[in-house]
Order: sequence, then C-alpha cells, then structure tokens
Amino acid sequence: MAAGEEDGHHNHAFDLDERVDDQPRAKAPEASEDGHRPAYRVTDVPPWYLCVFLAVQHYLTAFGGIISIPLVLAEGLCLQHDGLTQSRLVNTIFFVSGLCTVLQVTLGVRLPILQGGTFALLAPAMALLTGPQMECPAWTQNASLVNASSPVFIEVWQTRMRTLQGSIMVASLLQIVVGFSGLIGLLMRFIGPLTVAPTVSLIGLSLYDSAGAKAGSHWGVSAMAMGLIILFSQYLRLVPIPVPAYSKARKLHSSKFYVFQIMPILLGIAVSWLLCYLLTIYDVLPGDPSRYGYLARTDVKGSVVSEASWFTLPYPGQWGTPTVSLAGVFGVMAGIICSMAESVGDYHACARLSGAPRPPRHAINRGIGVEGLGCLLAGAFGTGNGTTSFSENVAALGITKVASRSVILLSGVLMILMGMLGKIGAIFTTIPTPVIGGMFLVMFGVITAAGISNLQSTDMNSSRNVFVFGFSMFSALVIPNWIMKNPNFLDTGVKELDQVLHILLTTHMFVGGFLGFFLDNTIPGTRRERGLWRDEVHPEDSDATFGPEHIYDLPLGITSCLSSQPWVRHIPFCPGRSLRSHSQSPEDELSTGVTDECAL
Repeated sequence: MAAGEEDGHHNHAFDLDERVDDQPRAKAPEASEDGHRPAYRVTDVPPWYLCVFLAVQHYLTAFGGIISIPLVLAEGLCLQHDGLTQSRLVNTIFFVSGLCTVLQVTLGVRLPILQGGTFALLAPAMALLTGPQMECPAWTQNASLVNASSPVFIEVWQTRMRTLQGSIMVASLLQIVVGFSGLIGLLMRFIGPLTVAPTVSLIGLSLYDSAGAKAGSHWGVSAMAMGLIILFSQYLRLVPIPVPAYSKARKLHSSKFYVFQIMPILLGIAVSWLLCYLLTIYDVLPGDPSRYGYLARTDVKGSVVSEASWFTLPYPGQWGTPTVSLAGVFGVMAGIICSMAESVGDYHACARLSGAPRPPRHAINRGIGVEGLGCLLAGAFGTGNGTTSFSENVAALGITKVASRSVILLSGVLMILMGMLGKIGAIFTTIPTPVIGGMFLVMFGVITAAGISNLQSTDMNSSRNVFVFGFSMFSALVIPNWIMKNPNFLDTGVKELDQVLHILLTTHMFVGGFLGFFLDNTIPGTRRERGLWRDEVHPEDSDATFGPEHIYDLPLGITSCLSSQPWVRHIPFCPGRSLRSHSQSPEDELSTGVTDECAL
C-alpha cells in the first residue's frame, strides 16, 4: 500500500475539474501546493455521475481480492467440479461485502473504507478443510463421477461449509468483544511489526501449492495472465488513457484516466480470458479432458452460465444450520487477530489520505466491532470467509484524490446488487484454471512481500529483530510441513484437543505469528527498535478541515443525543464529547500498513 500512497501523491486516476455544485474549481492554491489534500473530502458529495464512476472503480479494484477467495475455498469444499455452486459462493461473498461496507461507512469507523473478504481467514479455513477428518473423498476429484445435484455430493460439501460457518461465527465474537469493549487499544500495544510481518507473509507462502497446481494446468496461459498483470500494474501504470469529459467551465474536453493503475488484475484476467475463449472456439486447446491444457478451455464448466438464475438472494443459513468445530474456532481466531491489526493500520492510513484527523478511540473501537459483526454475518450467510478493510481501496483514495464516503457507500450498494445477479457470479466461475493460477502467482507473491514490508519501521540492523523474524518464518514453514506428513504424531488421547492442535500447528500463519508475538514481547528491546514508536501527530492533522466530532459522528443526529448524557463516557464506542480527544498516545495505535489483498 505504501507504493499506492506514493503514487497518489503525484498523479491522479483522472482529472477532477468539477466541485460538488458542478462549478469550476477555483485553483485552490492549497490543493495545488499540497499533493496530500483530496479533491473531495470525507463529508463532500461529488456529482452523481462522478459518484457512480468512482463506485464502479472501487468495485473493480476489490474484484481481484474478493473473487479469488471462493475459488481457493472450492478445493477444500470439494467443489472443483461444481461451477454452479461456486457461482453462488461468488454471489454470496459480493453481497455480504457490500452489506458490511454499508454498515462500516454508516455505523462503523465512518471513513471511506471498503469491506471485503480476508486472506487472513483463508489459511486456517484451508487447514480445517484439508485435515484428516475433513479430507475430500477421492471420487469428488473426478469430474466424471461428480453429480452436482446428487444428495450425497451436496451433503459432502455442505457439511464442510456448515462447519466452517459455525467456526467463523463463534470466532467473530472475539472481534466483536475486543472492538466494542475498547480492548483493541490494549491488544495493539503487544502486536508489533515483528508479529504482523511473519503472520501476513505466511498467508501468501502457505498457498504456494494451490497457486502452483492451477498455474501448472497450462503454464503458457498462466504465464500470459501473469505477464499481463505485471505489464499493466508495473510498466504501464503511469500511462494515461484519454477519455471524454464535460464540465460547465471547460465544456467537452479530454481527461486522463490511469486505467492500468486502477484495475490491472481485472484487465489481465479479461484479456487472458478472451484469448482462451478464442483458442477454445478454434479448437487450438485440446478437447480431451485427459490431455494437458484442457483446463485452459472456457467451456470446461459446461452450461453453468445458462443454468444459473438471473436473480438470487443470499440469506443466512442457505447451506443449512451451521455447526461448530473447536479446532476451527481457534484457527479462525488467529486469523481474526491478524485482521484486526491490519484494519487499525488501514483506518489511520485512510484518515491520512482523506485529509481527516486521526480516528479517535471510539471510532476505532466501533470500526473493529462492526468488522466483527461483518464476520458474524459472513459466517451466517455462508461465504466461507469473514470481512475486513480492503487495503488496495485505501491506496486508491490517494490515487484518485476523492475521499468521499458517499462514493464508498454507493460502491457497497453496487456490490449488494451484483451479489443478487446470479448470472454475474456464474460468468466469473468460467475463468480458466490457468488464468486463475497466473493471478494467484502475482497476488500471493504481493501478499508475502506486503507482510515483509511491515519491517520497514523496525531496526533490521538489530540482531534481535533478525533472529525473531528469521526464526518465526523458518519454524512456521518446518513445523506445519512435518505435522502434515506425520498426522498421527499428535495423540493426546483427547480427540477434540488433537483436532485443535492439528489445525493450529498446520496453520503457517498461526505458528509464525505466535512465535513472533512471544519472542518480540519477551526478548528485551526498545519500542523504537521493535517498530512500535510513532510520531504523535501526523503532518496532515494540523491542516484538517474538520474536527473529529464532525467526521466520526454517528448519522441521524445520534451523536447529538448521546453527547448530553453523562453515562456515555463509560461506553468505549460512543462518540460522547468527553471521549473526543484529538491527540492519542502512540501506544494506542499500530498503523501496520498491511495489505490483505493485492494492492498493485
């Protein structure tokens, strides 16, 4: 995300020549002198056509991260050969992401920050689904033996989904309690970069097998998809595309749009997808399922698009009544702790890029609590995942210079609508397997690097820090690998305890995060050396137009009603006047700058 912020300081995604009232922008000398200042601030409402365009842009920016989660989970759920159910999972995760975005913008932290699925829960979910007790039957791996409408097959995958749902729902209670009780500030004092870096890095590293299997289905196609994403995101990102624009001041004119910078993943997938379609209709790719390269065809999923309904409405319990796995709960909790650390960093980064004051404690508490509610909803609806703040959309604020929360609110509504169109989800499932593999090679690589980038605030000349990070990373690769090869080693005599230990010790991010947390908090070291020291005031704070009481107020006059009540000061998530304090102790914050998805 740091790269995204840096780019945002010197170039825009497009030219902004209109104000809220569509009047010409009067130079605004301070805006031209300070590249950090947004063209539209948090409480501004851009013209409707600009709102629609930017809402679609945020949706497309989040597309790559959101779409990849159900495609990875499909393997653990035994759904590789059931495209129709995969499409329903895609619709569900988009619907819930939109719903959680609306809740976060209106009742949560109230910053322009989009919500979506999180890779932090993907690793423990896959550890649960691939364990000895839940390993997919061999016949589900053979497309010719899978009957998607068979009650036996439906029970196979829905049993796994219900267990995952219940585990996520119970684990989300931790985030709800930590957020609304105000414990997040205390928790963040002990979770530093040396805990976050190995945890996030191992999310990407642990998925190398899945990425390799998909890319290996046709290395030529996956290399093409990977090359296009790299070309668009790295080499062409500063190349503008002229688009027509209109304003009262300049009438019809040409404006620059940095399309390659905003949606490189979507463009890379689309072009590769199109080429695979052409190679399919001209029978260049083999039509025999037993031959290498067959999975690169676009007709592998058969008639998924035609069979999918036009309209679908995801609802809680659509896969049945959730069940709970104690082992799964502990594994998901590890992912949720990582997600919370990431979100706190995203809140502060979003506030800086929005020209807003740093979020006060009550807003952070409310934001984390609402994210916990989002995970609860995601578990109830059956996405197989939770929700968190999307870091690449935070970076997009710095690029577009539009920090209006009205845009993010509209983007959430758009995601809800997209989640209700069954044909849309079905179309996404027809993306050829090697194209997905090429996307995974880039995305998981960037996630790994994003985790390591957290170390930039630590003193890596310190032998202490080198030891903590190196030992945590290497142990997190060795221990899960050995446990998976020797599953019968864990035999305490208590079946439930064996399952908990197996899930935790085969989850790379848990092992690395736990060792990093333990060593970082027990080996002597200064706060500056550990990367916990921060400047108390952001340089943008002194120039912020609005005070915290305006930006972080609850809607519909709720804050005004609460502020006059003396008991409000005792509620950590209520924006009472007595709770509003612009300056906060640096110990209460941890801006990790973690990217949960691929912020290219």
